[in-house]
Amino acid sequence: MVGRDSSIAVYIMSDRYRGTLYIGVTSRFLRRIQEHREGLIPGFTKTYGLDKLVWFEQGESMVGAIQREKTLKHWPRQ
Repeated sequence: MVGRDSSIAVYIMSDRYRGTLYIGVTSRFLRRIQEHREGLIPGFTKTYGLDKLVWFEQGESMVGAIQREKTLKHWPRQ
């Protein structure tokens, strides 16, 4: 797992019930996941109850992580 809160990462959140997915990118991985789990930030993940981290990938730069996020968002959902 990530050893510090200043980690750049691309991640996928989901709920178990409907299988709804959210793909995001952050420079503060641990903090952001906690915010999703606790529903602290209004938005898509809070509205749809996406509180399960199902995948993440650490990045070395924010530019690279954003590009990876865009690539993942174009993948088929299946």
